[in-house]
Amino acid sequence: MRRAAFAAFVAVFALPGHASTALSAEPYWPANAKVFFVEPKDGAEITGPVKAVMGAEGVEIAPAGTEKPGTGHFHILIDTDIPTGAQAEYPLPADDHNRHYGKGQTEATLTLAPGAHTLQLLFADGNHVPHEPALASKKITITVK
Repeated sequence: MRRAAFAAFVAVFALPGHASTALSAEPYWPANAKVFFVEPKDGAEITGPVKAVMGAEGVEIAPAGTEKPGTGHFHILIDTDIPTGAQAEYPLPADDHNRHYGKGQTEATLTLAPGAHTLQLLFADGNHVPHEPALASKKITITVK
């Protein structure tokens, strides 16, 4: 039992970009970095599917698995909030609320149910870890007709 617990500890804390980095006092992302939606615009009314165009400044977009400082890839959070605290130490889940663009994509097509939705970009490292403070866009609201 002790070996399994030790192995789990090493697996989490020895991997670059995980909890030890996420909890450091230094920000993980460069100070001038920002991510934003080129489209859609906040308040847009859209007939689906929704085309999302993602932009970034101060960081390099790279595929998942890239372990180079200042690089990462996009995730779109749909109708959910940015993970904080302990949740920001681990890779983002891949589900209906957390869409991954780990090939370095800067455009996506979203199929969303009719109605109001919130969208937010979240930039994460090569291991899908968002870090804290998060490098995220402003949360926008769109309406799908």
